[in-house]
Amino acid sequence: MAERSDSEEAPLHPESLMMSYGYEPQWSEGAISPPIFQTSTFVFPSAAAGKRCFEVAYGLSEAQPGERSHLIYSRINNPNLEIAEERLALWDGAETGAVFVSGMAAITTTFWAHLRPGDVLAASSPVYGGTQHFIATVLPEFGIKTVRFGPFDSADEIGDAIEASGGPLGMVYAETPANPTNDLIDLAMCAEIAARFSTPDRKVPLAVDNTFLGPVFQRPIDHGADLVIYSATKYLGGHGDIIAGAVQGSREALRPIRAMRTFTGSMMSPFTAWLLLRSLPTLKLRMEHQADSARKVADYLRHHPKVDSVHYLGHIDADDPRHELYKRQCLGAGGMISFEIAGGEPECYRFLDGLRLFKLAVSLGSVESLAEHPCSMTHCEAGPEENARNGITQSLIRLSIGVEHPDDLIRDLTNALDQV
Repeated sequence: MAERSDSEEAPLHPESLMMSYGYEPQWSEGAISPPIFQTSTFVFPSAAAGKRCFEVAYGLSEAQPGERSHLIYSRINNPNLEIAEERLALWDGAETGAVFVSGMAAITTTFWAHLRPGDVLAASSPVYGGTQHFIATVLPEFGIKTVRFGPFDSADEIGDAIEASGGPLGMVYAETPANPTNDLIDLAMCAEIAARFSTPDRKVPLAVDNTFLGPVFQRPIDHGADLVIYSATKYLGGHGDIIAGAVQGSREALRPIRAMRTFTGSMMSPFTAWLLLRSLPTLKLRMEHQADSARKVADYLRHHPKVDSVHYLGHIDADDPRHELYKRQCLGAGGMISFEIAGGEPECYRFLDGLRLFKLAVSLGSVESLAEHPCSMTHCEAGPEENARNGITQSLIRLSIGVEHPDDLIRDLTNALDQV
């Protein structure tokens, strides 16, 4: 995917291509940065070219190698969307991608494109609250059953549950690290399960929500994933000013997703894509700084007398059974921390109300540090019993570390913990 320089054989790194890949200044009066292509439709150079565009767009004909289709209509394709998709694909080593109006649009469109009534979805637990609602409440209304598995379930246990469900497996879906507990799911194991239940007529895809670590600290395609899903609202956008989603993977796996997006109208807007393109050049810088600060914050919390436990990937020690998986699958610990305060909901609320630099808000991955209470906020849909089974207790706080100075963040946490 990456361009080669004139003087070197090795491909350039993604961060070196985020200002140029997929765009030529001569396309737009020499503008070094892509302008906003705020248009609904595009003029065809000829009637024959228009016919060819629709043949490819509607799947009546395959695009030829090297063929670049003309633009048709911004619900189908748009320069800002295409540039964003090509640049995002570089990070994950994907063949192609599709961008969406939100992270939930990316997730649900992926489900609709690959699942059918009577299918079984094998999905990890816990997951983001919106995903949890869709899996537990919406999919059953369309005859799609779900088998859930946790971070410590074996391939045999998951396989036995799938076989006992009575339906064909349509997809394996994993969110790792899990929101908000930072539990890890073994992607190589998930890929083996997907392969086990695939048939010559139907390949079972492995889809991975990579929002917490990706794409800088985790590359699911390297571990057997077919589809990588993002809430681009989070680290990819990174400035708290867009709602967006993305799916990346092979052209084969993306083909039905792109088709579903066209007819559901869930694509990203040109302006949002332009804002995303603005954010990508600083993605690695932001995520590395956030990860470095998160390590300092997590180390501080680990030794605080009012903190019972800290869930942070950087604290997985060599004697921990999860250590091998972390070293094999993750490239870094990222910027997400969850921890349990001694007490319960009242103590958590006192802590949250005592914060000043941290903002009491949902979402994550932005330049500002955020704090929330998952059990009563983002994950309330699952209910207290399901949350308790997944380690989401009334005492749990989730932190998303931003780009502020870590010493100031620690001082803010100290003052808030003093209120408990």
